[in-house]
Amino acid sequence: MMRVDIRPRHRNSGKADAERRFPTHVQWLRGRPCLIAGTDCDGRMEAAHVDHAGGKGTSLKVADYKAVPLCQHHHAELHRGAKTFEAAHKIDLVAAARAYAAKSPHRGRWADIEGAPR
Repeated sequence: MMRVDIRPRHRNSGKADAERRFPTHVQWLRGRPCLIAGTDCDGRMEAAHVDHAGGKGTSLKVADYKAVPLCQHHHAELHRGAKTFEAAHKIDLVAAARAYAAKSPHRGRWADIEGAPR
C-alpha cells in the first residue's frame, strides 16, 4: 500500500515577499476607476497584478507597484489570458502599471528598490 503524506506543505516565511508588498498603494489603486472604464464594468474595484511585468517567482507575486485598478469583471478576464486581454482592449498593462506607480502618493516607499518606477 502506498503512503501519502497529507500534512500541510511548508510555507515560506514571507520575508522575501514583504519587500514587494505596499498595502497603502494597493488601497489607493482600489480607489481609482477601472482601467477599462466606460465598458461593461461590474463588481468591486481590485488591484490586478501584472504578472508578465517581471519579478514573479515561485511562491512570489509581482510587486504591488506592478498592479493596475480593474473591476472584478475585467480582473477575471485578465486572469483568462493577459496577452488576449491586452489585445482585446488595446492596452499595454506594463506601461499602465508603471504610470500608476509613478502617480501614486505612496511611490516613495519603493524608492530604494532597484528597478522600481520613480
